[in-house]
Amino acid sequence: MSSAPVPSSTDVPPATPADPADLPRRAIDTIRTLAVDGVQAANSGHPGMPLGCAPMAYLLYREVLRHDPARPDWPGRDRFVLSAGHGSMLLYAALHLAGYDRPTLDDLRAFRQLGSVTAGHPEHDLLAGVETTTGPLGQGFATGVGMAIAAERMAAELGAVDPDAAALAAQHVYAIVSDGDLMEGVASEAASLAGHLRLGRLVYLYDDNRITIDGATDLAFSEDVLARFDAYGWHTQRVADGNDLDALRAAIDAARADDRPSLVAVRTTIGYGSPAKAGTSASHGAPLGDEEVAATKTALGWPHPEPFTVPDDVRAHLDVRADGAARSADWDARLAAFRDAHGPAAADLARRLTGAGLPDGWRAALPTPAGAKATRVHSGTVLNALAPVLPELLGGSADLAASNNTDLAGGGDFSARDRLGRNLRFGIREHAMAAAANGIALHGGFLPYVATFMVFTDYLRPSLRLAALMGQRVVYVMTHDSIGLGEDGPTHQPVEHLAALRAMPGVEVVRPADGAETALAWRLAAERSGPTVIALTRQGVPDLAEATGAPVPDDAVERGAWVVRDPADGATPEVVLIGTGSEVGVCLAAADQLARDGVDVRVVSMPSPTRFRAADAATREAVLPAAVRARVAVEAGVAQGWEGIVGERGEVVAMTGFGASAPAGELFAHFGFSPGNVVRVARRVMDRAR
Repeated sequence: MSSAPVPSSTDVPPATPADPADLPRRAIDTIRTLAVDGVQAANSGHPGMPLGCAPMAYLLYREVLRHDPARPDWPGRDRFVLSAGHGSMLLYAALHLAGYDRPTLDDLRAFRQLGSVTAGHPEHDLLAGVETTTGPLGQGFATGVGMAIAAERMAAELGAVDPDAAALAAQHVYAIVSDGDLMEGVASEAASLAGHLRLGRLVYLYDDNRITIDGATDLAFSEDVLARFDAYGWHTQRVADGNDLDALRAAIDAARADDRPSLVAVRTTIGYGSPAKAGTSASHGAPLGDEEVAATKTALGWPHPEPFTVPDDVRAHLDVRADGAARSADWDARLAAFRDAHGPAAADLARRLTGAGLPDGWRAALPTPAGAKATRVHSGTVLNALAPVLPELLGGSADLAASNNTDLAGGGDFSARDRLGRNLRFGIREHAMAAAANGIALHGGFLPYVATFMVFTDYLRPSLRLAALMGQRVVYVMTHDSIGLGEDGPTHQPVEHLAALRAMPGVEVVRPADGAETALAWRLAAERSGPTVIALTRQGVPDLAEATGAPVPDDAVERGAWVVRDPADGATPEVVLIGTGSEVGVCLAAADQLARDGVDVRVVSMPSPTRFRAADAATREAVLPAAVRARVAVEAGVAQGWEGIVGERGEVVAMTGFGASAPAGELFAHFGFSPGNVVRVARRVMDRAR
């Protein structure tokens, strides 16, 4: 589409609203004015970025993106990520004008207000059309990489059945990224991975406005960004004026034609059009003020002083509902033909594409791993048993696959040369790994899992937090979960991590004690809607069924806790020993000693204290009777969180500092995780309870 030239960043003459040739410019200014009006109404927000980037949003939403406003979840759509999430009014204005049901004009007026869908930063679960929650800089950049991985993998699977079917997953991933995004380490990790994998579906527009909150970017950022991305293996371009629609079109066309990921550096002016604040950090994160809003509209040649004005011809010009409906209907017909022509394989791919849930009967494939082995080994057994019946399983490790036991045997490696590989090699990039997993989950069609040592959850925590905020189903296989990893020492021994992860809303943390509990942990992770952390041992642990003569209950993990052992004569227990993971075995050994001395002991495995606390009163009473106040919790981490379970008369055998470098058995004895010490604590607790 040709258009009249848009004024340069330094020259903003008035426009004639009635001139049809000037319609693109007035459409862009509609986006701009809606954004500044929303920020002004909220008396809070970021007007500068939308003013500078409105031409990009105009071009993307009107001409470039394959999307259907009436069907925001259409699987065949392109994805757009506003990685610079602080400029959220840009996205909200674009969605409104494209014809999405929400946000309405009233939603734009309610920007940043309680209960509004137009939150301060875009939130995936609040508003259809927001592909991912953004705001923490760099996250959107890295999440888009995961979306591109998922699209490539899905296209390869479809194409392996029918070459023409690959077009069902032909989407590109577009993003607007900022200087701040590119400064964050997670973006660097993700960019390196994307270049290595040659993810040509990525087209990122870099808002090169040279301004951050503190002032000019050269206060802290003077690198040659395009040279850096060239080195990563990206296709790079520069657009000298962000208002030049023809140059933007040409750059996007060139990006889509290249088989490498693309970064287009677009020179913009933050706060474009604002006489007093354009080009300054003053326009970044605060309302312009009523007088400056009026002055900006005058400078733009905007003849509508009243806020939230959308001229009728602009609304008609930007409404893409008809085109979107035609595209999605054509896609539906192609999917139906593919399913009809190719039988069960195509039907299963269609199930995944449309988000129809897990395949019928998948639970039957779950093994019950037996034997006194490390739970990381049991997890690998479960994962490989599930792979044939859950083709959506896709994941890998941050260069620790052999230690995490996360390789799918015979699955091949996903690479620039082989898009059918099921094992993802993330390299030593924990943060980008977790963000990419979010993108894979958000894309749909896959059950992503990622893995590293538990201590390195510190490196990926922001991405995990966003998975929780969005309720995305990602499985975190976190091995070497305590001081039990041994000789690597305190730098690698997680101490505070279980408590910290359990404190995060929406995250399920499961620490299984043996193979059966590990299988149930995987079942829970596959079926729930949010992220699940499975904490696994390096060292071997007892098989609970072998140790007690009774199988692990089917609902042991779902309930959060269960009774592993009770007094032989059915007597009321005098003391309850509560363990998680490898410490359940310690509790069983301590119970043996106490029982020999005539003490009636109950042993409880509590793979998920969070689920146990959330259980109904009857379930909690059945496991931890209120009348039994002598309780000892044993976990090789900090005690935080256990106080409410053991009560004021109970105790927690826990870590009070960091670990040390030594064999695991010596460490457990040194730090008090021995049957003898648990017996001493239990006797002290029983005396106190009496």
